[in-house]
Amino acid sequence: MSARVSIGIAAAAGADLAARLAPQIEAAGFHALWVNDTPGSDALEVLAAAARASERLVLATGVLPVDRREPAQILERVAQLDLPADRLVLGIGSGAGAVGALARVRDAAAALREGSRARVVVGALGPRMRRLGATASDGLLLSWLTPEAAREQAAEAHGLASDAHVALYVRTAVEDAAIPRLEAETARYAGFPAYAANLERLGIDAGATVLRPDAVADGLAAYRPHVDEVVLRAIVAEESPAAYERFVQVAATAAT
Repeated sequence: MSARVSIGIAAAAGADLAARLAPQIEAAGFHALWVNDTPGSDALEVLAAAARASERLVLATGVLPVDRREPAQILERVAQLDLPADRLVLGIGSGAGAVGALARVRDAAAALREGSRARVVVGALGPRMRRLGATASDGLLLSWLTPEAAREQAAEAHGLASDAHVALYVRTAVEDAAIPRLEAETARYAGFPAYAANLERLGIDAGATVLRPDAVADGLAAYRPHVDEVVLRAIVAEESPAAYERFVQVAATAAT
């Protein structure tokens, strides 16, 4: 197995940037554009701009927190924006609070699958949420894993459901100037209690899960045999179209 390769950005990057990048990402042969749903921004709106500027590119959210975006609201927004269901992947997560998280995600996945032809995947850290995603949705979105941990978790998911799609976010910088932001992003996530607990449980240092400019091609090659899709989450030195365009160009070379 050699995973497809996709690009990930944050919704805060904006619809205009997505519309500019989408045809370039598509032309470079990437599988999908994944958009983080960040507070104050709407991943679905950003994806709608990308949809209008592309023809085949898969459009994915990574992820919509269902504690603050209920399934009915998500489905209404998808319809309002006329997002193409055949290209859409609705990545969902539990959001804040561990109490009731499994039931919240299970019910949301069922409602979204019933209400849309879009595929649904679950952002998962711990074993119970990974099991739920593999068996009650179309697959998983994993993150902050070494290649070895990705191999183990993907094999586990495929053992539960052979057709489960396993995607993996890998924070990536392709220019030395972006390293400080990559390190800040790594430290920020490592400080979140849920992520910290998961990293400790797995015995992983967060810094061992990211790709630095001198190791993008080799690191990508290390991940691709183990999962179905590697999402290179773009970490750029500055929030400019030119920086993201350079990211796409360098990442495309690394993926060939």
